[in-house]
Amino acid sequence: MTNTTFTLGGDLPVNRLGFGAMRLPMSTFDGPARTPENGIAVLRRAVELGVNHIDTAAFYARGDVRANELIREALAPYPEDLVIATKVGPLPGPDGMPSGQATPDQLRGLVEADLRALGVDRLDVVNLRVGGMSGPGGESVAERFAVLAGLQQKGLIRHLGVSNIDAAQLSEARSVAPVACVQNPYADDLALLAECEAAGIAYVPFFLLGGGREPLDTRRLEKVAARLDATVTQVQLALLLASSPVMLAIPGTGNLAHLEENMTARDLTLTDDDLADLRG
Repeated sequence: MTNTTFTLGGDLPVNRLGFGAMRLPMSTFDGPARTPENGIAVLRRAVELGVNHIDTAAFYARGDVRANELIREALAPYPEDLVIATKVGPLPGPDGMPSGQATPDQLRGLVEADLRALGVDRLDVVNLRVGGMSGPGGESVAERFAVLAGLQQKGLIRHLGVSNIDAAQLSEARSVAPVACVQNPYADDLALLAECEAAGIAYVPFFLLGGGREPLDTRRLEKVAARLDATVTQVQLALLLASSPVMLAIPGTGNLAHLEENMTARDLTLTDDDLADLRG
């Protein structure tokens, strides 16, 4: 990785290795809640290690343990360089999973709830997350994105992003208002990534370490990790950051040891031989 920072939205410089808050309230989607003290300790250590880009959402919660409230308790008053990105759109279904979708007239209430929970007057980045629990594509985003653009004009939001979208939806959103970032499942959508590179839009994949699944090619990762005296996770993160200058990584964890491991990936240099072995 030759460049360690990226300017999000053209005016918010962030370290390209950030932090995702999804696993602070719980270790798995159906697991028990973690203790709030655990999440607070992880957040404070993340900032000590140089994290200045945190990704969160109101639906990152288990019972009374909520990621946004943990962020506020751990870090407010916030460091001047800290960028907090949130997302709105999903609504909890009967099982508590974020499988429903907010209507346009519900979005303002979700944004205002994030403002209160985080204790800020303006949200740095708000992503419109579409599609429920399904994959990207297929539905119009213009009406909902226009609602967020209106809130941006009122000063409640600094930058807008989109999440779980395809190229057509990105184009539709950009016709409404500038898009600062795209949050999509970690996959090789090279055409969408190329569009983000051309436009200076951050590409912020989620489930970048597999979301609990095994890496796609463990053998290749293990070979390079052994050569570099690193872990497979560190090599995965280094490869992600090496793939594009607009790529931002937000690995999430509720474990201090895993956090330390993840952040060490910033110092890992992949040679041309390493990249050739990893990419085949």
